[in-house]
Amino acid sequence: MTASKRLAAWLVGVAVVLAAGVAQAQDCAIEYNRTACPGKEAESFAKCDGKASCTKPVEAATPQACQAAATKACANDRLDVTKSKVIKAAFKGQSLKSASGKDDFCLDYDKRAAEFDKCGK
Repeated sequence: MTASKRLAAWLVGVAVVLAAGVAQAQDCAIEYNRTACPGKEAESFAKCDGKASCTKPVEAATPQACQAAATKACANDRLDVTKSKVIKAAFKGQSLKSASGKDDFCLDYDKRAAEFDKCGK
């Protein structure tokens, strides 16, 4: 095999690996819908480019990993900025449900009571 053929084969291999990584990263889509504390809309919505809702790709190799990422996305450490979240997920275009069968993963989030509806408290 000539040097140019080896280089071409190597480049094709690199392209395949890179394409596979991009496809995997886009297999899981997390949909965020935030409710801001009064007067905190700009800060709360900043993670979605100033909008209340957006969808972001997350790396996940399996539907279960995507479900775990969706549950993790419910975490709210800005208690006086974001009142609540609704998080939905899809894996390879198919909607996923939470462990209890709900569309909104935050309904099953174990820290929901401690982290949501804390505006001004």
